[in-house]
Amino acid sequence: MLDIKVIRENLDWAKKKLATRGIKPEELDEVVAIDAKRRDAMVQSENLKAERNNVSKKIAEAKRNKEDASEAIASMREVGAKIKQLDAEIEDLAEKQEYIMLRLPNFPADSDPIGPDDSYNEEVRRWGKPRKFDFAPKAHWDLGADLNILDWDAAAKVSAARFVYYKGAGALLERAVYNYFLDENTAEGYTEVIPPTLVNNDSMQGTGQFPKFTEDVYTIVENDDPEVPRNLTLIPTAEVPLVNYFRGDIIDGKQLPINVTALSPAFRSEAGSAGRDTRGLIRMHEFRKVEMVKVVKPEESWKELEKLTHNAEHLLQKLGLPYRVVALSTGDASFTSAKTYDLEVWLPYQDTYREISSCSNCTDFQARRAQIRYRDEDGKVKLTHTLNGSGLAVGRTVAAILENYQNEDGTITVPDALVPYMHGMKKITPEVKWH
Repeated sequence: MLDIKVIRENLDWAKKKLATRGIKPEELDEVVAIDAKRRDAMVQSENLKAERNNVSKKIAEAKRNKEDASEAIASMREVGAKIKQLDAEIEDLAEKQEYIMLRLPNFPADSDPIGPDDSYNEEVRRWGKPRKFDFAPKAHWDLGADLNILDWDAAAKVSAARFVYYKGAGALLERAVYNYFLDENTAEGYTEVIPPTLVNNDSMQGTGQFPKFTEDVYTIVENDDPEVPRNLTLIPTAEVPLVNYFRGDIIDGKQLPINVTALSPAFRSEAGSAGRDTRGLIRMHEFRKVEMVKVVKPEESWKELEKLTHNAEHLLQKLGLPYRVVALSTGDASFTSAKTYDLEVWLPYQDTYREISSCSNCTDFQARRAQIRYRDEDGKVKLTHTLNGSGLAVGRTVAAILENYQNEDGTITVPDALVPYMHGMKKITPEVKWH
C-alpha cells in the first residue's frame, strides 16, 4: 500500500508516476479529497471531545457546589450527538479511502522503462549462446509424451486441462531440479522454510493479491463450524506465506537482511489466459516453484535486488541454460513491484526466450500493508522493504532442460549439475508404458 501522506504532499508527482501504471489522475484526486474530509472531521471530533472533557469537569464541579448545570448538560448532549455523527463519518471516509488505496499499485522506480506492456521491456544482458541443432528440435510436450515421462491426457481425465502427471524419470527430474535449487539457495545464505499452502485473507492482502486479484486464485470455503477457518486460499506463490511470516512483527534491525527460500506448489486460475500456452509446462493451474524472499532495510533494498537477481541467474548458469535478463516496463511489472527483472530462458522449439523468474523490489509497499517493521540502532521503528524472486519455476526449468538437452533420437542428456540428484542417471530414455 502507498503512503497517503506521500500522495497528498506530492500529488502532481504521484499522478505522473502512477499514470505510467494505468492509474487515472482522477483516482488520486478522489482519494486526496476523501483524506482531506476525513482529517477535517477528525479535527472537529477531537476539538469537540476536548470541549466535552472541559465542560464535564465544570459540570462535576457545579454539582459538587449544588449549582444548576442543566443547561450545560443539555449542551453536552448535543455535543455528544455531533461527536457520534463525526466518528461515523470518519469511519465511512476511512473505509472509502482504504478501498482506493488497496487498489493502487506501487510507484515505479525512476529507472523503469516507461510503457503500457511487455513490448517496452528493455534487455539488460544475456548469458550463453543458444545451441545450434543439426536436426529440428521438438517441443518439450512432445518430448515428454514420447518418453512417457509427462502425461497430460491422464491429468485432464483426473483433474482438468493445464494439469500434468510426471512419471518415472520425469518425476525424478522434477525432484532433482527443486532439490538442486534449494541446495544452491541455502548455500548462498538463504534459510529453507516449508510454509503452509493455504493462507487467510489477511495474508493475501498483505502481499497484494487481495482485494484486486481475487479472480486469479483458488479460494477454499470450509464448513460452517465456527472453530474452522473459512475462506482460505491456495497460495499462488510461496511469496505469500514467506512474507506474511513477518506480518505485524517488529524485527531487531541487527537481524536484517533476512533471506528465506521455500519449495511450494503454486496454484493459478490463469484467468484471462484463454488460448495462451495451452500445451506444455509454461502456463499450468498447479506447478512447483522455489521462491526466494528478502526482508531488508530500505537503504539496502536496491543492492539486495541485484543480489537476488544474480542468485537466480547462478542457477541457470550452472544448468548451462542460455537466458537473458530484461527490466520490465511500468505497464508490465507486477502490482506490488517498484522494479522487476525477468529472467527469460531460451526454448529452442519456440525459438525465443520465455520467463522463468521474476525478481522484484517491492520497497515498503507490502511492508505497509502487512505492517512489517524493524527497530533501528536508535530505537526508532520503521517499515522494512521486501523483495521476492523465483529461484526458479520448476516446471519451466524442466521444459527448458528437455528442449535444450534433447538428442536426435528423442532422449535427453541430463545436465552435469543434476546427475548427482538423478542417482547418477546421465540420459533420460523412454519409460515403459502402463497401458
